[in-house]
Amino acid sequence: MSKVRQGRVAEQIRTLLSELFLREMRDPRLQGLTVTEVTIDRELQYADVYVHALGEDERQADVMAALESATGFLRRELADTLRMRTTPHLRFHWDPMLARAEHINRLLDGLDIPAGLPDEPTAPPTAAEED
Repeated sequence: MSKVRQGRVAEQIRTLLSELFLREMRDPRLQGLTVTEVTIDRELQYADVYVHALGEDERQADVMAALESATGFLRRELADTLRMRTTPHLRFHWDPMLARAEHINRLLDGLDIPAGLPDEPTAPPTAAEED
């Protein structure tokens, strides 16, 4: 299986799942859910789906339980659309990257950088300046 095909299938799955969460899912636990990334193995048997509810890490347990119960429905919907010989098994994971990025932004905002530092780094003296 080529990496290009893996990437195309993973992107199709990410797009389709995002649309399903937006339009088809009635479970309130899945409202506002974002599919951040999908990775797929070489044989197209398993798809690791990374999800996050922006700013709501406390919902993680509820969201993961809802996804576990909806896996069959989601896989069946993917099978109808993808038209592949076999539809990958979906494995859902909570994506901590958005929470980490938010934490790093808070740390950077809290830095005390003194004013008066030069905007541009100084260049080392040239040979003519050293003499």
